[in-house]
Amino acid sequence: MKQDTPILEAAQVSLRFGGVRALSDVSFAVERGELFSIIGPNGAGKTSMVNCISGRYRPTEGRILFEGRDITGLKPNHRAGLGIGRTFQNLALFGHMTVLDNIMVGRHHLLRNNFLTGMVYWLGGAQREELAHRREVEDIIDFLEIQHIRKAVAGTLPYGLRKRVELARAIALKPKLILLDEPMAGMNLEEKEDMARYIVDLNEEWGMTVIMIEHDMGVVMDISHRVIVLDFGRKIAEGTPDQVLADPLVKRAYLGEADDVPAGSEAETGAVA
Repeated sequence: MKQDTPILEAAQVSLRFGGVRALSDVSFAVERGELFSIIGPNGAGKTSMVNCISGRYRPTEGRILFEGRDITGLKPNHRAGLGIGRTFQNLALFGHMTVLDNIMVGRHHLLRNNFLTGMVYWLGGAQREELAHRREVEDIIDFLEIQHIRKAVAGTLPYGLRKRVELARAIALKPKLILLDEPMAGMNLEEKEDMARYIVDLNEEWGMTVIMIEHDMGVVMDISHRVIVLDFGRKIAEGTPDQVLADPLVKRAYLGEADDVPAGSEAETGAVA
């Protein structure tokens, strides 16, 4: 792999559900070390794009490349093994488990000891391995400032803290690329400010490349290096935050000043968020 190879490329990605086009010929590249945001009105295809990257959906047409490798046909767990982690728009924690155990689940694919070595746990390396993973998890807990809830049952926590725990679990995977699907949705101003700070630190101090979907335009424009805009499943703009804000197509999409749409066009059919 060449050093100048983008960490992720979407090449002419289209996605259909029956007669509905969720994505139409979307292409972009994300450079290693970027904080890259995908924005657009409701129903624009943002989550569909992230699902194609994570492996939850397989594109109808086009390819997804990770570090120059075509991963279009790989299952989500194989992509996680390559270094792609994600959070979900709707929380996907194990509500009956503690915060610590939820985060440890995020490291399951990094475990090296198997059933046989586990049988001789105290004689082999399994104990040392678990202690090493625990230290990694404690670093994440300290980073996200959730020391006080490490033993709490996840399902009993307030929404903002559960979002932070889900981020912790995604970080535990040690991803090269982390996909954040509306990480600040439903949060108050203080919680949003904290989450924005964690995301910037993940990118700058932990060296993770970030692809983020977020509706809070203020946050997106403040912390993103580059932004793409989707509307009705098509890419209508790409560039720096300032370039995107100045684009007339973006203003039209967000202000609802749509041009006349021919009957039967792709835009008329709508798209999946």
